[in-house]
Amino acid sequence: MGRPLVIDCRTARRLLMSLQGLADRPDRKMGRDGLYDLIERMGFVQLDSIVTVERAHHLTLFSRNRTYRRRDLDRLLEGDRRLFEHWTHDASVIPIRWFGHWIHRFRRMGARLRGDSWFAERIGPDAGRVIEGVRRHVRDNGPTMSRDLGGGDGRRAGPWWGWAPTKAALEYLWWSGELSVARRENFQKVYDLTERVIPDRWRRDPPDRDVHVAWACGSALDRLGVATHGEIAAFWDAVSPAEASAWVRANGHRLQTVLVEPAGGGKPRPSLAWRRLEDLVAGLPEPPSRLRVLSPFDPVVRDRDRALRLFGFDYRFEAFVPKPRRKYGYYVLPLLEGDRMTGRACMKFHRDRGCLAVNNLWWEPGVRAGKGRVDAFRSELERLRRFLDADTVAMPEGL
Repeated sequence: MGRPLVIDCRTARRLLMSLQGLADRPDRKMGRDGLYDLIERMGFVQLDSIVTVERAHHLTLFSRNRTYRRRDLDRLLEGDRRLFEHWTHDASVIPIRWFGHWIHRFRRMGARLRGDSWFAERIGPDAGRVIEGVRRHVRDNGPTMSRDLGGGDGRRAGPWWGWAPTKAALEYLWWSGELSVARRENFQKVYDLTERVIPDRWRRDPPDRDVHVAWACGSALDRLGVATHGEIAAFWDAVSPAEASAWVRANGHRLQTVLVEPAGGGKPRPSLAWRRLEDLVAGLPEPPSRLRVLSPFDPVVRDRDRALRLFGFDYRFEAFVPKPRRKYGYYVLPLLEGDRMTGRACMKFHRDRGCLAVNNLWWEPGVRAGKGRVDAFRSELERLRRFLDADTVAMPEGL
């Protein structure tokens, strides 16, 4: 692949931000078509059920465009059927035109679940009977939630950590592709037969494995800019690192090796990029200077190691960390200014009293908390307050 190109971490992170929609003007009018285009550029948007401030997917999209409206995402998913919900590295919304590539995942995950002891414990000893009963119920009755079914053993279906057999069967049929998510009600999945949810043209003629691997690797690199073969594999979590490595070898004529200098110094990290990389970085837009609050699951911080290398930002989402071991707090959101992570804020939206509360605020080492920066943070809180339809914002004295 020739002599490696050396790029600094600022160039690499600005490229990632541009590819992931964070270099766009955040006040441009977007609408439903623009929202779809943004999600396709990003690849997917991760879903999450935590509503301490707002669900992760809404925060991710709002941080990129202040004109984002939740109803537009709902319409793309449930009305237009231009998006579907399934798994990447986690639950996500994905452009439906790529649905055929998920058929490979359906086969893999269906087989994996049937051989998994955790799943076997939840579905019980008569898995075939329970699965067939749930399949028949959905076929005959249409859109189904887990609460619509008995537990299969006399119990009602419970939350995810206490799945009854019928809930396990629904998830198995979803993972293996027989069912799809038709919509959500209070963030609970409503399942239906895939042929009644996904238009036929997206289910016909799925790609073969070689085409799938080429798509998964190439489209991942399109959205990362520079990446190792492991990062390429992890983007969709659709192919193995070995498959990604073989794809790199087979496409050496289209790729180049890049040495990325990490934030804070240290040994450059060998990565891969398309041969047109120099043209891409030469035309990078200047990212907005405005301070923005990011979701904990935003694509630029989801990979914690990459966030540390490119931004010098040591971030850990601590909601699932026992309270005595937390360094910052339960729900701490990164703060982005331009192409720098300048701080983090522990926040909560108290819906019962309409108050968006900042419990604590930390600026990164070397970041001065001057009046202009604090005012920029307050301005972002006001934008977020309006998006959440909160009445007030509260900050402790001294912040």
